[in-house]
Amino acid sequence: QVQLAESGGGLAEAGGSLRLSCAASPYTVPIKSMGWYRQLLGKQREMVAIKGPITENYADSVKGRFTISRDIARNTADLQMNSLKPDDTAVYYCYAETWSDMPYWGQGTQVTVFS
Repeated sequence: QVQLAESGGGLAEAGGSLRLSCAASPYTVPIKSMGWYRQLLGKQREMVAIKGPITENYADSVKGRFTISRDIARNTADLQMNSLKPDDTAVYYCYAETWSDMPYWGQGTQVTVFS
């Protein structure tokens, strides 16, 4: 069983920055990929950024503004969000997938961007 703990959400002005962090425990569990999804009320959850063992992928809407990083030894993943827009307002969920393809989700952290 993997548990994901998120931190770093909050309020930001448009054009500002926020950094989200996620830690998977126990940190000894081999994680294949980690990333972030987001969901607006009443809408489908969408991928924001995912970093696997080789590749990383971003939603088109965040390319050039968001950067995902991972510390594989510590089973952590951060999402640096720059040039924030009001459209980035959502609940952000940390996601992790083990090498046996088991998915895990964090509880979610609210990000609100105001103009």
